[in-house]
Amino acid sequence: MNNKLYGNLIFELSKPGRKGYSLPACPFGEATLPEHLRRGTDAELPECDELTVVRHYTNLSANNFGVDNGFYPLGSCTMKYNPVIDEETAALKEFAGLHPQQPAATCQGALEVYYNLQRSLAALTGLSEFTLNPYAGAHGELTGLMVIRAYHERNGQTQRVKVIVPDSAHGTNPASAAVCGLEIVEVKSTADGIVDVDDLRGLLDDSIAAMMMTNPNTLGLFERQIPEIAKLVHECGALMYYDGANLNPMLGACRPGDMGFDVMHINLHKTFATPHGGGGPGSGPVGVRKGMEDLLPSPKVVKTDSGYDIVGTDGAINVSRFLGNFAVIVRAYTYILSLGRENVRMVGPLSTLNANYIKESLKDVYLLPIDGLCKHEFVFDGLKDKSTGVTTMDVAKRLLDYGYHAPTIYFPLLFHESLMIEPTESESLDTIDEFIGVMRRIAEEAATDPELVKGAPHSTPIGRVDDVLAAKHPILTYRQLKQDQ
Repeated sequence: MNNKLYGNLIFELSKPGRKGYSLPACPFGEATLPEHLRRGTDAELPECDELTVVRHYTNLSANNFGVDNGFYPLGSCTMKYNPVIDEETAALKEFAGLHPQQPAATCQGALEVYYNLQRSLAALTGLSEFTLNPYAGAHGELTGLMVIRAYHERNGQTQRVKVIVPDSAHGTNPASAAVCGLEIVEVKSTADGIVDVDDLRGLLDDSIAAMMMTNPNTLGLFERQIPEIAKLVHECGALMYYDGANLNPMLGACRPGDMGFDVMHINLHKTFATPHGGGGPGSGPVGVRKGMEDLLPSPKVVKTDSGYDIVGTDGAINVSRFLGNFAVIVRAYTYILSLGRENVRMVGPLSTLNANYIKESLKDVYLLPIDGLCKHEFVFDGLKDKSTGVTTMDVAKRLLDYGYHAPTIYFPLLFHESLMIEPTESESLDTIDEFIGVMRRIAEEAATDPELVKGAPHSTPIGRVDDVLAAKHPILTYRQLKQDQ
């Protein structure tokens, strides 16, 4: 690899007069822009030949990390392998060429995919009906809370304006509730990391609209007292909301609807294997229990005697004019079909087995604040030996030298040096054993040569950056970079 070419910005490879294009003469003759639409100065764009551009961006892309080229144990985000067949199906011209506003009669195959996925998600979760309209997990949360608010307003319970959220919840839970115009009430966790039912009892009254829960919770622990919690919440007239971010270990083991949840969203791009790095693409379907179907947003897909149709619902909430991210929906449906009913049942148990295997293999050198059986993920509180001064950030940076993406760090906020690991069910025993070996090697390096770990990474194109400086004073343009230099 040409390191000079790789290390430069495209602007620094620019040479006056170089071009990577050759356009034909305009067949419509000369055209002149009106004076008021012209730029005062030429746009500052790089001038490069095509081959330089191709090599530059190809070399940069080789530095991207994803599940296709390495282990990505990102806790709380379920970065599982996305099978190639999902991509091939989504890329079929019959799907890729669709327009969101074309008549239903011309896209019956796509509507059948929508409908069948709605029914599949209902079967997997134990709920009655789903909407596929929300474009992301947080969008699904907001949609679910809007459904809950509409439910209470329909029943004349307008005083229900508070949502109970555990202190271990994902940050999107209180954020979504606030955007929905609801107040947040925090319920504490016990010393063993699950919801404190005694604390919950004191919070319940007729102002509560819902309780939001993630199960397993953010620590990867199964909330064993869900039946009692659901009973208490329902007795006070509120609803149970299931944050589906951690649905992966539940597949084949249990269903939120059977646990007493009334509304839930699914991070389709996590649990059902769509790549979701860089902020998208996403999908956050929302499901409801029987009796709440009419509160789901429109438009929706229904099955008729002659095929499938797109219909609106009078009085339903609206969160999108369209039916969600179709390409993500196709990938997820393909994933479910490729596994089949018998193999979907293995997703949860295998992801749980992999997580517990890693936890038990490393807890002698990494601090495990809450011992016991976890589900799909678990949290270490940094290295067990704190005397070395090596932090969780140092461990994460050192993993880059060994070719691994770091797990989630410094979340959840319950521990000072949180390091959250989620292997998913996709990874082989060989990969997991290699990762365990590297984590043990880093722990040994921290004890024998701590400065080596503190200075990591050493083998990446860019070494240790000043994260605080980058956050407070980001350089966003080439012109700013030149000025700073």
